[in-house]
Amino acid sequence: MMKVVHTNDAPAAIGPYSQGIIVNNLFYSSGQIPLTAGGELVQGDVEEQTHQVFANLKAVLKEAGASLETVVKATVFIKNMDDFPRINEVYGQYFDAHKPARSCVEVARLPKDVLVEIEVVALIKE
Repeated sequence: MMKVVHTNDAPAAIGPYSQGIIVNNLFYSSGQIPLTAGGELVQGDVEEQTHQVFANLKAVLKEAGASLETVVKATVFIKNMDDFPRINEVYGQYFDAHKPARSCVEVARLPKDVLVEIEVVALIKE
């Protein structure tokens, strides 16, 4: 059984997809980019954009009954691998003691020409 997750505390989907889906006891987020909940693009540097991505992830995780502490896998998409150390520093502020599995890939282009996008898979809290 699948359940669609939606919260007004994160940006609405900008295409034919949902913010996330719950299947059994797992939450699968769509990729979050640095848009505010109101849909405004964060124009700042890669650190500011990464912080906004985590604000969005926290909002959809909360709506799903999960949290950053229950994330089992994260996938990070970045526009420029040279930004990896700066993104990684911000990432480490959110995943300090708990360190989920992670992949990081450089991509040619991201939606709205942002610098970073992150998606996660998390366990739903019982």
